[in-house]
Amino acid sequence: MTEEHSHGYISNKDAYLKRMRRIEGQARGLQKMIDEEKYCIDILTQVSAMTSALQSVALGLLEEHLNHCVAGALENGGAEADAKVTEATQAIARLVRS
Repeated sequence: MTEEHSHGYISNKDAYLKRMRRIEGQARGLQKMIDEEKYCIDILTQVSAMTSALQSVALGLLEEHLNHCVAGALENGGAEADAKVTEATQAIARLVRS
């Protein structure tokens, strides 16, 4: 990406960083639960919460990418537009598989 372009999520960067710090805290909490030999179902519940939090971040970033990067490329058309649509489709496929 050239210098005059910015990523679509930049306007929400602080919110994304805050959410990622919260997820980081969840990961540390999970490590502690395992270290303290907590009940397996309680750990699995926290894993599920952390997975949901990560999926929420991923969906937000995907929406930002579609609204900013892909939409911008589609306005210009051509090979860049095709590449951005392919890139987004592959990202969606990775999210669906995870």
